Amino acid sequence: MADLDALRTRFSHALERARSPVGGPDPVPYADNLLARWQEPQRRYHTLTHLTAVLDRVDELEAHADDPDVVRLAAWFHDAVYLPDRSENEERSARLAERALPEAGVSRERTAEVARLVRLTVTHDPADGDPDGQVLCDADLAILAAPPSAYAAYTAAVREEYHFVPSDAFRAGRSAVLRQLLDLPRLFRTPYGSERWEETARYNLRGELELLAS
Repeated sequence: MADLDALRTRFSHALERARSPVGGPDPVPYADNLLARWQEPQRRYHTLTHLTAVLDRVDELEAHADDPDVVRLAAWFHDAVYLPDRSENEERSARLAERALPEAGVSRERTAEVARLVRLTVTHDPADGDPDGQVLCDADLAILAAPPSAYAAYTAAVREEYHFVPSDAFRAGRSAVLRQLLDLPRLFRTPYGSERWEETARYNLRGELELLAS
């Protein structure tokens, strides 16, 4: 069970640092709005557990980021809008950030960067010279390198989110996603992620692809 108070504190600290030295309104209502979104009933994988995991991985990768608090805010917003039957979730999440963050006291430049990072999670393919994009994408994909039981729970939760999709169509769609990931030259772009997660993630992806084909 996610610790809501701890998550509120994490959001508040990231927001306060990102808008420093100007300051702004109380961060808690913004945190609560996001927390409510992450607890919507249609979610099975894209839940507070996923949010917490991504934030933890951003903390782990912090040394590789140019502006880690902007990356943290992007993590909060990256799946803030999530409907499994819609294809524009990342775009709608980015637009939510573009509306909320200026009101919360974040500069136009940093707001634009948060929105850019959110949109980058469509492809998980950041440029070589984009350390903040690399950190967010690595943090979001770190689940792919999970131990077998955790990876199995992840794939089961993804299937539950797409419960309305017939089995044959789901297998075809999921297989296409896995092949797209495996076709990337590198799944993880930070030195840390590449060294620690790449091999295990590719093993997990190939194993899932084989299961879907059986």
